[in-house]
Amino acid sequence: MSGYKYSDLIKLTTQYAHRMNYLSNRIFGEVARTTNSKSMKVVKMYSEEPVQKRDYVVNWYPRHVETHILMKNLRLYGLFRDEHEDFKEEMKRVRKLRGKIPPKKGEGKRSKK
Repeated sequence: MSGYKYSDLIKLTTQYAHRMNYLSNRIFGEVARTTNSKSMKVVKMYSEEPVQKRDYVVNWYPRHVETHILMKNLRLYGLFRDEHEDFKEEMKRVRKLRGKIPPKKGEGKRSKK
């Protein structure tokens, strides 16, 4: 019954009805004063969820960093074989055997003088 009376009250053109409508819109987060369509477009844009928080935007690309860290840990445990990393370690080992690695800090040519 009271909702019916309230809707009738809002439709009235009295100053009281305008004021109550204005306050109602302010309280419930709607646009308080009537605006044009351009302004309503801005209101609509700000009332939506931000693009950077939308699920399909956040999960657009696979989680490369987390996957890489996981594979690195699995390789350390011996549960995953990364042939490229194995090759790089082997090349480093062979360079060390041939004496081609750079000297450690403080052990270079200038420190021996």
